[in-house]
Amino acid sequence: MNALLISVLLGVLLLFASVFVKNKSINYWIAVVGAGTLLVSNVAEIKGFEFISFSVEGMFHFDRYTLVLNTLLLFSVFCYLLLNGKSIAQVGSGFTDYLVLLFFICAGMIMVTSFSSLLILFLGIEIISIPLYILTASDKKNLKSNEAALKYFLLGSFSTGIMLMGMALFYGARGSFATIAAVDPTVIKSSLQLASILLLLFSISFKVSVVPFHFWTPDVYDGAPTVFTSFMATVVKVALFGAFIRLFEDTFSLQFAQWQLWVGVLIVLTLFVGNFTAVFQHSVKRMLSYSSIAQAGFMLLAVYAMNGTAKEGFLLYAISYSLATIGIFTVLAKMNDYSLEGFNGLGKKDPLTAASLTIFLLSLAGIPLTGGFLAKLFMIKAALSYATWLGIVAVLMAVVSVYYYFRVIQSIHFREDSQTESVTIPRSLSLLLLVIAALIIWLGIYPESIFGLLYF
Repeated sequence: MNALLISVLLGVLLLFASVFVKNKSINYWIAVVGAGTLLVSNVAEIKGFEFISFSVEGMFHFDRYTLVLNTLLLFSVFCYLLLNGKSIAQVGSGFTDYLVLLFFICAGMIMVTSFSSLLILFLGIEIISIPLYILTASDKKNLKSNEAALKYFLLGSFSTGIMLMGMALFYGARGSFATIAAVDPTVIKSSLQLASILLLLFSISFKVSVVPFHFWTPDVYDGAPTVFTSFMATVVKVALFGAFIRLFEDTFSLQFAQWQLWVGVLIVLTLFVGNFTAVFQHSVKRMLSYSSIAQAGFMLLAVYAMNGTAKEGFLLYAISYSLATIGIFTVLAKMNDYSLEGFNGLGKKDPLTAASLTIFLLSLAGIPLTGGFLAKLFMIKAALSYATWLGIVAVLMAVVSVYYYFRVIQSIHFREDSQTESVTIPRSLSLLLLVIAALIIWLGIYPESIFGLLYF
């Protein structure tokens, strides 16, 4: 609850700052300090220190797992702001307004990971979605940005309509929007309940880019300003997956057999389409958009398995995937050429940045000694406990992903300098990227640093 209220207050503070403080640097550091405050307040709540407490009438449920997930999300937001301050300022004239929207999105993320009523889930998703529509269209002079925002808005509104229909059927079946409640056995087997499960499954699948509800993702990720693409592809997606897990674990666990096969089918489709489409991309930005779809398939394994191993793996996935993707997009935001050729010779021109990018890509590929490897290992292990065939599919798709990630690594280290304008990364930013890369390796060697928050 601490972080939720503070994030709203910070958004309002920056809203007033945008009017009275014209210095972008001051507003930026307010945002960075604010993100750090959010992180500290959430860690404090894990340790039992709740600064602000009042009755929420059963609308929220902040258990330890939720608090740890929120901590990882807020840490990713903190790193995002540190890495991308200047890139955000270059998007348009509304720098402080963008920061305001980011903090409101943070509030929405906390709501969707900690809801115990479908009304809060709906409000949280809308609080996330509406600012994202605006941020996608923030590059006003870019036709691709405007087109991406329009597509995102129209399709997002359509999926929200499906979600509301699912919630209406849920209320019709149970007579309440509460997600954690005793349920009459006759309700469990009712057609209304089953219909609500399927509609909520499909609508949330759209939000997290699961195939076949992914068709908006490549165009929106490609058209949106790069600096905001990294935000929506990482922390926002992870938060929505947290909502996915919470909804189906707390609310529909008794109907596990009814929806597990559906989720399994969605996983296979997502892994297959995401990975094989990424193989044929020449734009690294577009390749990463398809790879994010494939990564969604791996995260969806946590919903399919719904056991302790899956939930632990999801925490590792949340932080490893977010940090690695934010790091790669930070470099992309500084480049004019998003093609593979744009990375040619980067290893010689900027060894520090090249080393960081290599570790990020290795983590996304699931190579040992990185956080991404352990995250995928946990997910596959969880899937194998229910369906051997699904675990085998996940392993094979992980092997396919190695190919297109290593294409970028090959361009960085083994290709001659291209004639395109080289990327210029400030030394301070390169060092920060290297620190984040070292953290990803640390997670691959010592995952107990995450699990310690969960159990101790």
